[in-house]
Amino acid sequence: MKAKALCAALMLVAGSVSATADDYPNQPIRLVVPFSAGGPTDTAGRLIAEPLRRQLGQPIVIENRPGASGVPGTEAVVSGPNDGYTLVVGGIAPIVLVPAVKKLRYDVDKDLVPLGLIWRSPQVFAVRASLGVSTVAEFIQYAKANPNKLTIGSAGVGTVTHMANELFKRETGITFTHVPYRSTSNSVTDLIGGQIDAVFGDVAILTPLVQAGSIKALAITAAKRSPLLPNLPTMAEAGLPNVQTEVWFGLLAPARTPAPILDRLKAAVRASQMDPEYRKGLLKYGTELDNVGADQFADFIHAESKRWTPIVKAAGVTFN
Repeated sequence: MKAKALCAALMLVAGSVSATADDYPNQPIRLVVPFSAGGPTDTAGRLIAEPLRRQLGQPIVIENRPGASGVPGTEAVVSGPNDGYTLVVGGIAPIVLVPAVKKLRYDVDKDLVPLGLIWRSPQVFAVRASLGVSTVAEFIQYAKANPNKLTIGSAGVGTVTHMANELFKRETGITFTHVPYRSTSNSVTDLIGGQIDAVFGDVAILTPLVQAGSIKALAITAAKRSPLLPNLPTMAEAGLPNVQTEVWFGLLAPARTPAPILDRLKAAVRASQMDPEYRKGLLKYGTELDNVGADQFADFIHAESKRWTPIVKAAGVTFN
């Protein structure tokens, strides 16, 4: 009798999951952005929301849950419902950088399933207009002649802008003072005002300021030049091929989500990545997607973790 009861229970569960998958989605889907509204993570989430809505036939509701490098918002999704109606926009900080040095309430490999990359944007290395240097070589020369005199801002300890500083330091052998802020916009404000000497910042954020002459761009941290600043050399052209950094975001779902629903989400995200209007929207921010599909995003995360973990550890970064 017990065996029959167990079998009946398993069949009931299987039937329930199947029915849920067949009916999915039948209500709005919540997309958690673990950073503030108006930032690049928020922009990335809102850009993908429209093509995803068309693919799934349900509204995509953005929920901003900022704080602590995106970790609390990501934790909330992992510990929340696993029914396919709550997804998260994952970025390099909560998915790669923080897990490298801190034990979290989630394991990226075990608790989250990558659905697809939605944003890849290189950074610009820029200095205050009054610094008097025009190239990366001149900046390095100035730094070596004035150890620890220069100040380079970031969007906060452990952010990709901070890690770009550490990578730059390691590749050039120079020393400087790191000045962490709460966001890139805060650091750029002080760069314009001359309170700090340089920053690494997202190309879309810095381009208007470079074009206005408010700050001076020295190089871009991409493998090729950006269409937003076509005359700006890459770090490789400046003699630093290993200084490649970028801001990236992708969609992830809780790993306990039923497999048929995960398959539906992966297909929907892949189709959204190929959407012509979506790709046109990305180009306005100087970003292109050459990495399409869930498996490719999973491979990308592993490659980023392998590349950044030793840098984060060597820098002695701690996350509170």
